[in-house]
Amino acid sequence: MRQLAIAHEQLMVIASTDGLTSCFNRAAFTTLVDAYLDRVDRQEKSGEGALLVMDVDHFKNVNDNFGHDMGDEALKLIAQSIKSTLREVDLVGRMGGEEFSVFLPGIAPDRVVMVAERIRETVKAVNFCPQGIPCNLSISIGGATYVRTASFSELYKLADKLLYDAKRKGRDRVELCQLGSGPPLAAAH
Repeated sequence: MRQLAIAHEQLMVIASTDGLTSCFNRAAFTTLVDAYLDRVDRQEKSGEGALLVMDVDHFKNVNDNFGHDMGDEALKLIAQSIKSTLREVDLVGRMGGEEFSVFLPGIAPDRVVMVAERIRETVKAVNFCPQGIPCNLSISIGGATYVRTASFSELYKLADKLLYDAKRKGRDRVELCQLGSGPPLAAAH
């Protein structure tokens, strides 16, 4: 029975984790964030936090120039870099392809700018040299903060819009906004 329980637990980890990056997969990440936000809402607490959506800039060039194996190595390095900048309570998910998300529960909106910038700078500092050729990596980040109850879909929609704003404004930058407010909290490079 003990071995069966251990095997079941291992299967649960495998089912919720992206095999390449060891981040939560999209379904597990979404479920965990929704469950957290729902619990805060049910307890009638006014929570605060943020959802960041990030995309690797010009990732197609990495795959085209060095092959998909090297692209996979780049994704692993980026995932490790993102995780290295976060608290234990923060969640990291690979949403698909070269897109990642980070959920920051219980963080004040003014601190989110610092966290997002730290992630961006840490990824930019990654030493990635496929076939001995230096290859600079960068990410664009869109983020939605909240100070009231929110849903994953509301946060994701706003963060994703801001991610595309960051890409449109030149990539390798952060665009943040508070859910329900107009002007951005930060537009940083």
